[in-house]
Amino acid sequence: MRFLTLAALVLEAGLAFPQADADGFVPLFNGKDLSGWVNVNGAPETWSVQDGMVVTTGKPMGVLRSPRMYENYILELDWRHVHEGGNSGLFVHSGALPECGHCFTKAFEIQIMLGDDPKGLWTRHGDVFAIQGASFVPDRPHPAKWMRCLPSENRVRGAGEWNHYRVTSRDGSIKLEVNGREVSGGTECRPRKGYLCLESEGSECHFRNLRIRELPPSLPPGEEVAPPDEGWKALYTGDLRGWRKDAANEGHWVPADWILRYDAKGHDLWTEKEYVNFILVADWRFPGPPVEKEAPIILPDGSLSGEKMKVQDAGDSGIFLRGSQKSQVNIWCWPVGSGEIYGYRTDMNLGKEVRAGATPKVCADHAPGEWNRFVITLKGDRLTVVLNGKTVIDQAHLPGIPARGPIGLQHPGGPLTPNMPVDFANFFIKELP
Repeated sequence: MRFLTLAALVLEAGLAFPQADADGFVPLFNGKDLSGWVNVNGAPETWSVQDGMVVTTGKPMGVLRSPRMYENYILELDWRHVHEGGNSGLFVHSGALPECGHCFTKAFEIQIMLGDDPKGLWTRHGDVFAIQGASFVPDRPHPAKWMRCLPSENRVRGAGEWNHYRVTSRDGSIKLEVNGREVSGGTECRPRKGYLCLESEGSECHFRNLRIRELPPSLPPGEEVAPPDEGWKALYTGDLRGWRKDAANEGHWVPADWILRYDAKGHDLWTEKEYVNFILVADWRFPGPPVEKEAPIILPDGSLSGEKMKVQDAGDSGIFLRGSQKSQVNIWCWPVGSGEIYGYRTDMNLGKEVRAGATPKVCADHAPGEWNRFVITLKGDRLTVVLNGKTVIDQAHLPGIPARGPIGLQHPGGPLTPNMPVDFANFFIKELP
């Protein structure tokens, strides 16, 4: 048996392998295109290459991610903002997908910004801070006790001028040098291994000379490693490309940066592409004020108990699978919770096992106004729905479901609170064999 190094394997496959320079650094950007980077949730034009630079428009907000994870390393890059007040960032130890109800990943952000907070809680540059559930111990306590290290001095240059960052990550610590001098950092990072990301946050920013020198790894335990990429593809990137055009939906399904807002005055919205087997990630919330009403109590076998209870009802929507309104993963505020397969639970021509399987095992909804996340797995005629980390539908049998079809977002029209708005975000899909 022949054993080859990674470099040998890449060369044997006919691919270019980045060569280290005299200091042991290898380039992360080839200066020509975005090969080797993943546009996680931006539009195609959010990230581009111009004159040897990576350029972000800042819209929609999101991240451009490295294809692999890093733990211990020295990372260097140059950046500049076009305008004063510009905002961007470098993420380290990042997860692959944005967190529920956010456009950014769980990571540590190294601030790339021009504009000070008069309250002194953040600065124009060089802050190192934990975001979306990451944690660490700042090198200096923050005045408001945030997990954020403010820089020891202001070394940033203004709009149109280049700045140099050097980030050292070693065994759970982060240190940042700005234009040649260390100014901030922290220790006990959780996670301490993950992806590198450039941030799009509302304004144009330029990057160049991205390079990295890896240091000996410490092999952190799994719980200290960020969640990996599983081959996700974004279905929504700040506009309705990839979704069917319908004149009746004009002005009703409205992109609002990373959020897709629906005022409940149009029709169902469908993807252009059809899907067979897949795992779908989708975030949703009811943004309007809830109304106290009585809702029926659904028993574990899918039948109605005949009793009702008061709920804070804010709307009714759903996600259609394979072009079928019957195979609807329900979104509502009833006591049983979201995730039920409405068309199957209510079909009295189906057996009891099918109807019970289409009924949520637990109510896992967050309160009205808060974001929720579905992870929906459909293989053949079997469906599993995880809501906010809890399995509410487990291998439900959906007899007669079409073999393929588009994914749809339901026009709200529930019997209790019809025509109430709904927000969606973070649609990612992984197609399965």
